[in-house]
Parts: sequence; structure tokens; C-alpha cells
Amino acid sequence: MRARMRVALLFLAAAVWVASAQTSNSSNQQQQQQRSIWDEPIRFTTKTKDSCTMVVSGAGDYTRLRVSCKGPSQGQTQGRSYYCDFQGKPNVCRAYNLNPRHYFTQVMWDMRKLSHACQGPKIYRPAMCKKYPEEAQMTFLASWPKTTTQKPSRPVQDPRKPVVPAPNKPVVPPQNKPVTTPKPVKPHQQPNKPQPGKGPTQPKKATPKPGKTTTRPTEQTDVKASRIANEYCWKSFHGVCTYFISWFQN
Repeated sequence: MRARMRVALLFLAAAVWVASAQTSNSSNQQQQQQRSIWDEPIRFTTKTKDSCTMVVSGAGDYTRLRVSCKGPSQGQTQGRSYYCDFQGKPNVCRAYNLNPRHYFTQVMWDMRKLSHACQGPKIYRPAMCKKYPEEAQMTFLASWPKTTTQKPSRPVQDPRKPVVPAPNKPVVPPQNKPVTTPKPVKPHQQPNKPQPGKGPTQPKKATPKPGKTTTRPTEQTDVKASRIANEYCWKSFHGVCTYFISWFQN
């Protein structure tokens, strides 16, 4: 009975020792991962050859990221310097807890494609935690110097040329003009076109109307004599009868 109790106690002690060893190993791994993020900054170069450094730190429940960059110097003039801060709760993402350094490495891959590391998107969504809400992403917080959009500058006037103001045109008040009715347009008469094969048409001459002819008395007597001769004389004596009848009438 006592031997069984001893064996059970030994087995329980071994199980407790194994569990404590695993928890210590996991905590050591997490500390090493955090140290690898916080102690070893991530370095990269932008599209315009700006040398940048990413440093991760803790701020309460949030994780803060600072990106500091310095541009290349050109001759005696030094390059530009700037930085920007981001913060979020990436520990909500399960993949971040397994490999937090790779989370910020994916953010770095997006920043190195920019000409200015702090003029990118306001929220970075690494692919490993893209399905998680915005609190698991790194959100823009502040930057220095503040980026301002420059207004378009006005054209500079040449000092040698005087500025001549544009002359003001006199304003003419509208006048009430009488309403004029349009005159009817007469149709335009086109000249007669000559028909093919015929000469030009000449204007027609006005033919005088025949006037009334007055019959002479002798002519009337001859007519009566001829009518009487037709009634009372033979055809063979028609001329002779007409002559004598007209002679007697005259």
C-alpha cells in the first residue's frame, strides 16, 4: 500500500515538472520573439532610396510602430528626414502571436514600394491578419513633418512690364426699339430658259385688233340686188338681173 502511494506521488511530481518546463519554454520563446521585434529593428529602402527603420514598442494595451527615414544627401545638402507612428492591437490575431516579426515584415513590404514611407495608406492590413477587425491592424497615428498639399502658385508678373488694367466697357442701357413688321418678299421671276434645239424666245408683238368696217351704200345695194336676183331670176341671168336691179335702186 505504501509502495503504491510512493509511485503515485512520483508520477504526479513528474507530470508537474513536465508542465512547468513546457510553460517556461513557451514563455521564453515569446520573450525571444518580442526581443527580436523590439530589440532588432527592421530596415528597408523606399522607391526613392530613403533608408528607413521600423521600431516596435508597447504602449499599454496597444503595440506601437515607428517608421523613421532619411533620404540620400545630394552634394552639400543633406537628405530629408521624417518619421510616422502607427498603433494597433495585433495580438488579437492568432497568427501574430505565432510569428509577430513576420507581421511587421509584411507591413514593410508595402512601405518599400512607396516614394515616401509615411504617405501610404492610413491602415496597414498584413495578409496574415487581414480577416481580423481594424483593431488588429496598424492604424496611422501621427507624422513629422506634417505633409501639406501645396497650393498652385500664381504666375509671377514681369517687373519690367507695367500692369495695364483692362478697359471697362460702357454699359449701354437697352432701348425700346419699334417693332417692324417684315415686308412680304416678291417672288423672283426667272427668265425663260431657251429650250434645247430652239433659238432664244423673242417677245410676242401685240397684234392689233381688227376695227369695225363701215359698209358703203353701194355695197349694201349690190347685196340687196343679188338677193333679189336669186329670188326672181334664173341662174343663167343672175348677173344681168343683179346689174339692172342695182341700177334701178341707185
